[in-house]
Amino acid sequence: MKHNVLAPSAAALASVFLLAAYAPGVDLAGMDRSVVPGDDFYAYANGAWEKTTEIPADRASWGTGAELSELTDKRVSELIQTAGAAKGPEARKIADYYASYIDEAGIEAKGLAPLKPTLAKIAAIADHKALSAYLGSTLRADVDVLNATALRTDNLFGLWVAADLKTPTRYSPYLLQGGLSLPNREYYLATTPRMQAIRDAFKAHVARMFELTGVSPAEAQAKAAHVFALEDKIAHTHGSLTEAEDPEKGYNPWSRADFDAKAAGIDWGAYFGAAALGSQARFVVWQPQAVIGEAALAGSEPLDAWKDYLSFHLIDRNAGLLPKAFVDERFAFYGKTLSGTPQLTARWKRGVSAVNAALGEAVGKLYVAKYFPPADKAAVQAMVKNLLRAFDRRIDALDWMSPATKTEAHAKLATLKVGVGYPDHWRDYSGLRVVKGDALGNAWRASLFDTHQKIAKLGKPVDRGEWVMNPQLVNAVNLPVLNALNFPAAILQPPYFNPNSPDAVNYGATGATIGHEVSHSFDNEGSQFDSHGRMRNWWTPADFAHFKASGAALAREFDTYHPFPDVAVNGEQTLGENIADVAGLSAAYDAYRMASGGKQGPERQGFTGDQQFFIAFAQSWRTKAREAALRQQVLTDGHAPSQYRAVTLRNLDAWYPAFNVKPGEKLYLSPQDRVKVW
Repeated sequence: MKHNVLAPSAAALASVFLLAAYAPGVDLAGMDRSVVPGDDFYAYANGAWEKTTEIPADRASWGTGAELSELTDKRVSELIQTAGAAKGPEARKIADYYASYIDEAGIEAKGLAPLKPTLAKIAAIADHKALSAYLGSTLRADVDVLNATALRTDNLFGLWVAADLKTPTRYSPYLLQGGLSLPNREYYLATTPRMQAIRDAFKAHVARMFELTGVSPAEAQAKAAHVFALEDKIAHTHGSLTEAEDPEKGYNPWSRADFDAKAAGIDWGAYFGAAALGSQARFVVWQPQAVIGEAALAGSEPLDAWKDYLSFHLIDRNAGLLPKAFVDERFAFYGKTLSGTPQLTARWKRGVSAVNAALGEAVGKLYVAKYFPPADKAAVQAMVKNLLRAFDRRIDALDWMSPATKTEAHAKLATLKVGVGYPDHWRDYSGLRVVKGDALGNAWRASLFDTHQKIAKLGKPVDRGEWVMNPQLVNAVNLPVLNALNFPAAILQPPYFNPNSPDAVNYGATGATIGHEVSHSFDNEGSQFDSHGRMRNWWTPADFAHFKASGAALAREFDTYHPFPDVAVNGEQTLGENIADVAGLSAAYDAYRMASGGKQGPERQGFTGDQQFFIAFAQSWRTKAREAALRQQVLTDGHAPSQYRAVTLRNLDAWYPAFNVKPGEKLYLSPQDRVKVW
């Protein structure tokens, strides 16, 4: 069987093509100037692009970020394929990991053999102590509460090792709810016909997976019924997404003895021993009701039900590294049914993602050496300085904030550690064993290596310079407990950042992203962490009441947005990101004006500097999504859909004169209704 591998020459040509599409300045061809800016600014900035762009068949959504991810993946594919033993042991691991992943013929020939020893372990579980030990062996450091906001794991629980929220000079292990195959509890609890249809499709998917292992159709149906019934019970123990995003509710320190006293049903000695946490005396339990409820299910549900559940999760989680029939079945449900994506992503792209997950910073070293020159890093660092100055000035100008709160806010800015492009020191992968031809074994060893590396941090000093994102990721992050930011190199490229674009454009796109992440230090979550990263409300009661009132107004604004007639954005669920958008854009506007000597930037492409700034911001959010994917986002994501994030500019006074926006136009907000957080 042939595998779809992009040759280096093709990757290079694709990179040149995509970069050519990102000329300096705003994208005039993507605009629809027949639209009144005050009625629909997103369509004004992106309407022509929206009309002519098709979502690729292997994508659930498409837009600027996805285009850059595609470009970056092609570049990484080229780097991986030219890596090898001659470039050192780390490069050899990268090349061997990738070659093993894309060797479809070798994977097909092995069939289920790589899984059989673990399936036999599950089948041999004879009592609840053995069940507890097996569950503990599946614990992975695969969740993140405050940084990458990864709140979901299909293992029974997820582990996050991070600085302690109350004592940020030490690391703590955080335990999170998990165990579901569907995106979150709403997919089990909701009674709409759509959700019922998804549940029915999921049950059929589980049965088909069992059939592929050689189980008879009747037995597969019975096993699927066990799996769904258990997952449904697990879902009923889970907390909501809004609750999971609240650090005050999540910070629940438990001693090792507390687990035995509060969460009966699991043999916690066996569980933590198998998880390499047997000597750990203290944990933070993020969702106590879920840990208590899931532990009770471990003790009360029949072992046969747990064996079916664990067998399915093992097969389903690793389906991408099994024969093609398993790959196709998994995609048919998670890709087509859940996300509406018609075509499976090419094997080479999945291989790049797999290598990035396993050896991300090793790949990142290769990436920044070729694609992130020092001049770009220096230019972005200069933008960061201007953004921080703008925030400082905005804090001083707040007439509602007390001097005591202002002092604390200035201290947060003064100690904020901003990483641009890549980390100060690179991760060590010398302890990871990669065996060419052992795709599944490589993935398991990489997952366990990552978990053990993170567990090894316990008891050591906290490293404020550590990164949670790879340099080749198109994204950015605020790390509240470290009081730090990461801006990976891959997001610092055209059209977000272009050294040849006017300041107005760069500040409207990348500047707004920088401002967004800085402002997370002061949003509804960041406001709970002081300059040392300690969870402490540093606001006076009156100041915090004013801040909460502004947040409530912004939540109401976003509650009015309906991507579909029967679906509304949840303003409370997306509040932190929406606050960051408003505050970040406001600071970016001030910083752009600073960079322009306090005036508008020069006119370019027929637009004033201010107009370029706002158009660039709206174009940075251009996205098209399939209906199923967009519905899933509204239910499960803390970010509002992009078209609504783009029009947050309606809260900035400067947008109105820039486009002569008048009362009566759909996006017009009267001055008193414009939300001003910072």
